[in-house]
Amino acid sequence: MRSTYSTIGVLVTVLTSVAIFPLQLRSEPKDGETWNRQAAADYLDQRAAWWTNWPRAAKDHETVCISCHTALPYALGRPALRTALGEKTLSSGEQRIVASVTKRVKLWNEVLPFYSDAVHGKHKTAEARGTESILNALILVNYDARAGKFGDEARQAMDNMWVLQLKSDETKGAWSWLDFHNEPWEAGDSQYWGSTLAAIAIGSTPKDYQATPEVRENVNLLKEYLQAGWQQQSTINRTFLLWASTKVSGLLTPAQQSLIVADILSKQLEDGGWSTTSVVMSGWKRADGTPLETRSDGFGTGLAAFALQRAGVTRDRPEIKQALAWLERNQDKQGLWPAYSLNKQREPSADAWLFMTDAATAYSVLALTDAAEVSGASSSR
Repeated sequence: MRSTYSTIGVLVTVLTSVAIFPLQLRSEPKDGETWNRQAAADYLDQRAAWWTNWPRAAKDHETVCISCHTALPYALGRPALRTALGEKTLSSGEQRIVASVTKRVKLWNEVLPFYSDAVHGKHKTAEARGTESILNALILVNYDARAGKFGDEARQAMDNMWVLQLKSDETKGAWSWLDFHNEPWEAGDSQYWGSTLAAIAIGSTPKDYQATPEVRENVNLLKEYLQAGWQQQSTINRTFLLWASTKVSGLLTPAQQSLIVADILSKQLEDGGWSTTSVVMSGWKRADGTPLETRSDGFGTGLAAFALQRAGVTRDRPEIKQALAWLERNQDKQGLWPAYSLNKQREPSADAWLFMTDAATAYSVLALTDAAEVSGASSSR
C-alpha cells in the first residue's frame, strides 16, 4: 500500500526560496515550557528550506543530496516535534526531503550517485551508493514506522541497501561509505558509523520482515561486523551503536551496553554537557591547524542524552537531569543549539558555518522529546 507521504509530488525543484540570514529571533517559550519547541521547529524548517534550495545540494533528476549534517538529522528530529506542536501533517521541509528520497529510491538504477570516481576520486561512486542506500532506507523506514506502516518505497529502499552490503574481507557485513577526511560523518572511521545507521533502519522494520531468511542472514553479517570492532571505536560510534542495540535484538549484550553507557557518561563535563571533540576518534585535528572547541555543545550533548535515554538511563538519574538542564539553558533565541566544526575554523559568512548546528539542533530536539517516550519504560542502569 502506498504511504500517504509518498503521494507528495516529487518535483523537488519547485520550491520557494527562503533566505534565512540573518535568522529571525523567536518568541520566548510558552508558559510552562522549559525550551522553545516552536523556535526549534522554525530553525529546522528554515535550514531544510535553505538546503533543498542550495545549488550545491542539487542532484540528478531534480533531487537533492541527503546530507549527514542537515538533511538526515532534520528527517530524524523534525517529526519528534509534531505532537508537541499539534501538527497533523508533515512540514513542507519534510515533504520535500521525503519526496526526493522516494524519487531516488524508485529511480535507483537511473539516477546518478551523489559523487563519482570521475569527479571526486577513486572509489567515490561505490562510497556514494553505499552511503545513500543506508540514508534512504533509514529515512523512509523511520517515517513509515511512525505511521505504523512499511510501504513499498521503504521496502524497496531496504532492498537497494541489501544489494550493496559487502560480503568479503574485513568489512564483510558493512557498506562502502564516503570518506572526505571530515569528522564526524565522512572520515576514516565513518564506515562503522554508517553501519550503525543501517542497524537502526533494520530495527525499525516490522518483525516479520526481519524474520525472513534472506534478511536474517544479512542482519547476522551486520551484527558480526559491528560486534567485532566495537571496542576499538570512538565514543560517538559507540553511542550510535548503543542506540542501534535498542532496536536490534542481540546486537550487544547487557554488559556491553553498560560499558558503553559508562564510556559516554565518563565524557560528561561539569556543566552537564558533552563536547563533540571528546567523543570523536582520538587524536583528531582540524585540517587548518586551529584548536578544536572543547566546551559543551548541542551535538555532543543532544546525542549523548538521547542515546542514553534510549538505552534505559532514566530522567531521574542526575547525569540525565544535568544534560537536559544544559539543553534547556543553551537553546539560542533563534531556536538552535550551537555546535562547532571539527575540520576547520568556520567563518559565519560560510555556507558550512551552520552545518554542525543543524545536526546539534535535531539531536537536541530528540533528547528533549522523542527519548522521553521511552525513558520511563526501562529501569535506570
